[in-house]
Amino acid sequence: MLSRRDFLQVAAATTALIPAGWSQAFAQQRLTQSELLAFSPVGNVTLLHIADIHGQLVPLLFREPSINLGVGESKGLVPHLTGRTLLDHYKIAPGSAAAYALTSEDFTSLAKSYGKLGGLDRIATIVKTVRAERGDRVLLLDGGDTWTNSYTAMLTKGQDMIDCMALLKPDAMTGHWEFTLGAERVKEIVDKLGFKFLAQNIRDTEWNEPAFEATAMFERGGVKIAVIGQAFPYTPIANPRWMMPNWSFGIREDELRANIEKARRGGAGLVVLLSHNGFDVDRKLAARVSGIDVILTSHTHDALPEAVKVGKTLLIASGCHGKFVSRLDLDVRDGAIKGYRYKLIPVFSDAIAPDAEMAKQIGKIREPHEKMLREPLGTADTLLYRRGNFNGTLDDVIGDALLSERDAEISLSPGFRWGTSILPGQTITREDIYNATAISYPAVYRMTMTGARIKEILEDVADNLFNPDPYYQQGGDMVRAGGISYSIDVGQKIGTRISDLTLLRTGKPLESARDYTVAGWASVNEGTQGPPVWDVVMSHIAKKKVVSPKDGGRVRVVGG
Repeated sequence: MLSRRDFLQVAAATTALIPAGWSQAFAQQRLTQSELLAFSPVGNVTLLHIADIHGQLVPLLFREPSINLGVGESKGLVPHLTGRTLLDHYKIAPGSAAAYALTSEDFTSLAKSYGKLGGLDRIATIVKTVRAERGDRVLLLDGGDTWTNSYTAMLTKGQDMIDCMALLKPDAMTGHWEFTLGAERVKEIVDKLGFKFLAQNIRDTEWNEPAFEATAMFERGGVKIAVIGQAFPYTPIANPRWMMPNWSFGIREDELRANIEKARRGGAGLVVLLSHNGFDVDRKLAARVSGIDVILTSHTHDALPEAVKVGKTLLIASGCHGKFVSRLDLDVRDGAIKGYRYKLIPVFSDAIAPDAEMAKQIGKIREPHEKMLREPLGTADTLLYRRGNFNGTLDDVIGDALLSERDAEISLSPGFRWGTSILPGQTITREDIYNATAISYPAVYRMTMTGARIKEILEDVADNLFNPDPYYQQGGDMVRAGGISYSIDVGQKIGTRISDLTLLRTGKPLESARDYTVAGWASVNEGTQGPPVWDVVMSHIAKKKVVSPKDGGRVRVVGG
């Protein structure tokens, strides 16, 4: 079992900070496809893992979080190390390609040097290269959040991604945001998918039976491999229940144990959990459920350059938006892993050649919409980004748009983790906004709420995020609130984390009994009325011309 060596070959090639004035081309010359894909093979099985692509067909900029707080037993552990702390933990040189890919440190200048990451055509190149090298030893697995959250994915109800993934030929996938296409559309897709859609933890309540296959058996490198799917267990809480009314979700440990035992009885020498639980949930699960050799984890968008070991179980976290492909080589003998080697491959789009077949398909999908998607709306005056526990600057732009366009005192925007980053001085396009807002329930509501109700909402979401028991962490990041400021102590219990709620318009504390006008979007309630959020945000940006979101210091983190 080797350490971070393979991944850090990339960092070693770029150990010095890029001096001011050095060109993007020079920086990129220090990265090559052969170097990025370099790997000393081990054993008889290769697992390739992608996750949380969120409908992104083409390369993009995506800033990793600067704040990712861990609570309870996860406090101070990966994946809750960010910035310089993460670089020090993995001994990654500041300013290197690896530092740019994995952290928010010096993001703007390094983005100008190293450019975009991702692109399904570049991922196809990586997959084909590994398959050519390893032959029948390779299993490609997709962790879900694949079919939604871009303009073309929304327009085609996921068909654009499905057609491209058919070229990539994964062996199996699981899901989360896929279910927001609605149960009937999901069933229609799964019936024609051409590979396995696995979810051992979803039951059809109408028939009291599994809604999807739980396990698929494969043989690779002479090893029987059981892949068990684990969809996001809290989908009907985080997303609209009415879109999947007859499906019951959950972690379902007992059913998982039964599926593991069944797989072992069937001769499985390797058991892989293809999971969309989120990292902390999977870390707890690995400690409680024996018999899992590898958990390919997703949902929380964590990108870790080393496997994390819990007992005998390896946890692999492969990032999001197509920024990374995980490669895990395993030496499997006598029903156990005898050795492994892991590499988190960063998909630098200017260093990795696009696969011609996939590039052609992507071009066909995008060409009718390209002119509209590239239409400029305004200019970013500062770095716009979303990822993190609390408001990012792109979240602040969305919040400001809700306040101004809907004449509201307070805005509430969901803590989604997906969407592009936009550099200072960069043109903001229609596609940028669709990439941050494209969902199947986009209506912007306008209503009144009491100050007490607003605090209750913030407390509930905070508990979903910061409950010390990972099994009670049921959502994304913290709801983004505009028009107010508050303090949060993540170490407190539910109902006591939020304090100092202040209405920014007046500078006065929120009054529990007073009604406030609130605008928000992505309500899970059926029949919510209002304009789609992308229209609201685009109108706001077009009027502002130059977007400089209001002070992002609306949230004060105290205690902990």
